[in-house]
Amino acid sequence: QVQLVESGGGLVQAGGSLRLSCAASGCIFSINAMRWHRQAPGKQRELVAVIAGSDSTLYSASVKGRFTISRDGAKNTMYLQMNSLKPEDTAVYYCGATVVRDTVLPPADYWGQGTQVTVSS
Repeated sequence: QVQLVESGGGLVQAGGSLRLSCAASGCIFSINAMRWHRQAPGKQRELVAVIAGSDSTLYSASVKGRFTISRDGAKNTMYLQMNSLKPEDTAVYYCGATVVRDTVLPPADYWGQGTQVTVSS
């Protein structure tokens, strides 16, 4: 199996910064892509950022220019540097990964349990 564990969430004032981490472990042959989603109370989960195997990145319009996604392939760890945080960034942040477990099985998606980010005004 594959486990994803997020860390780095917390409470921060508007304008502040946080850095989230997502560590993948378990039966991993390779990781095709990793991504961050978030879900605010009463809202649907939305995509925040994606980083592909080629390290190409994609951001939602609401975070572009403020958030930076990166990863350390050797550690199977992904990061989300969040700057200039706004109260509307308050949400539970989830990491996801498309993982290849071996050369036979097709890639599969895995999710972490989420980490709370709260931005006070």
